[in-house]
Amino acid sequence: MPRIYHALGLHMHQPPGNIDLLLRTREWEAKEIILCYERPLRYVSRYEDVARIHLGFSGILLEQLCSPHIIESFSAILDLKRVMQEYPAARGIEFLGMGYYHPLFPLIPMEDWKPQIERWKQRAKALGLSAQGFWPPEMGFCMEMIPVLKDTGFKYVVVDSVHVKPKSGSMRREDIMYKPHIAEYNSAEIVIIPRDRDISNAQESGLDPGWFEQEVMHKTERCEGNCLLTTWSDGENGGWFRQMHEPSGFWGHFFAPYMEEVRRGDYPITPIKISEFVEENPPSTYVEVRTGAWNVANTSGYDFSQWEGTEKQRAAIEELWATSREYHRLGRRIPEVEEHILRAETSCNLFWGDAWVHRIYEDTKAAKELMRSVQSDN
Repeated sequence: MPRIYHALGLHMHQPPGNIDLLLRTREWEAKEIILCYERPLRYVSRYEDVARIHLGFSGILLEQLCSPHIIESFSAILDLKRVMQEYPAARGIEFLGMGYYHPLFPLIPMEDWKPQIERWKQRAKALGLSAQGFWPPEMGFCMEMIPVLKDTGFKYVVVDSVHVKPKSGSMRREDIMYKPHIAEYNSAEIVIIPRDRDISNAQESGLDPGWFEQEVMHKTERCEGNCLLTTWSDGENGGWFRQMHEPSGFWGHFFAPYMEEVRRGDYPITPIKISEFVEENPPSTYVEVRTGAWNVANTSGYDFSQWEGTEKQRAAIEELWATSREYHRLGRRIPEVEEHILRAETSCNLFWGDAWVHRIYEDTKAAKELMRSVQSDN
C-alpha cells in the first residue's frame, strides 16, 4: 500500500560576525538564536526511534559556532562545544551541504561556485559531518549548477517545487511536488527534491499535528505510489522558532506531539531521510528547473528582485563580478584574496535592500588591494 513520507528540513545561517555583533548589541536576541541550534539535537535524540530531520548549516555559521569566544560567551546557558561534538553521531539527522558564505549561486560568478562548496565541505569534514544532499542558499538554483554539484559529490538538491516542470509531456502537480526526479545539464545528472512551498510556510509560522495531517492527506490524495512531502524553512528566525517557552514553539507545540503520534503507530505520515527515500524509490522522471529562489518577504522567488531589485544592489553585484574576474585572471589561487571575494558573496549583503551593500565593497576593496600588492611584489 502506498505510503506518505515526510522530509522535514531546517536551514541555519548567520552572516559573518553576526553572533558576536548581537552579543554586543542585543544579547537577549543572541541567546534566543543560539538555543535554536541546540534544540534539533535534543528533540531528535528524545525521539531517536522515529525522528528524522534534515539540517543545513552554512559554513560561516559553523565557523562561528566553533569559535572559542562564542562558546565561552554562551557557556552559562549552553555547552555549545558538546552540542557540536554530538551532532555527527545523531542518527536521526541528515545534513545537507551549502555554500560556505551562503551565496545566492545564480547571482555570483560560476568560477566561485566550487570554492564556496569545497570550503563548506572542508569545514564540515573537520567537524565529522558529511552530506549527500545540497541545499542552495535562498533556494537560489539554476540548471547550470548541476555539473558542479555532481563534481563535488552531491547526489540530490532541494529546490522550490514552483520552479519544477516535466522535461517533456505533462505531469500532474501532485506527481511533480511529491516525487523525486532527475535533472540533467551537460551530461551531468542529479536528483531533484521539490519543496512544498505552502506547508513550508506553515512550518515557518506555526502549525500543529492535526492541521498538518489534514493538509498533507488532502494535498497528496491523488498522488500515485509512495509520496515524499518535503518541507523546509529557516530554523532560527521568527518567534515560532525562537520561542523560549518551548511548549509554545515549533519543537514543543508541533514536533514533539508529531513524534508522539508517529510513535503510537497510527499516524498516516512517516518521517524519513531523503537519502533513504531516494534509495528505496529511485526516480525515473526527468524534469527541468526554472532559475529562481524561494519566497521571502514580499517576493515570489520567480526572480531575484529581493537581491537585485535596486540600482545599488545591481551596482554592487557588478563590482563583485569585476573583482572576481580580476582575481581569476591572475591564474593562481591566493587564499587571502579568495577569502574576501567569497565573503563578499554572502547573500545577506544583498537581502536587506541597500542597507548591507557596503559590506560587498569593503571586501572587494580589500581583495583588490591584496591583488595589487601581490602583482607589485612580482
